[in-house]
Amino acid sequence: MYIHLGNNAVLKKKKIIGIFDMDTSTKGTQTRSYLRRAEKEQRTVLTSYEIPKAFVVTEENKIYYSQLSTSSLHGRLNKKNEV
Repeated sequence: MYIHLGNNAVLKKKKIIGIFDMDTSTKGTQTRSYLRRAEKEQRTVLTSYEIPKAFVVTEENKIYYSQLSTSSLHGRLNKKNEV
């Protein structure tokens, strides 16, 4: 099964490690440092040019920024009939 992250970004559900809220997760210095390092190493993917509300960490050690909220992404993740 797949989860739609917004625009044309789609991931396999089993590849997702975690879905994190940008507002609450980036308060910690370690998380901000992790995201900056991932950007420098070109392991980040923007799914939209809008301000991201969440980021998704995958098994491939990639980070997808999504304009969708964590509750929307979790809802899609728990749907049985998602594409």
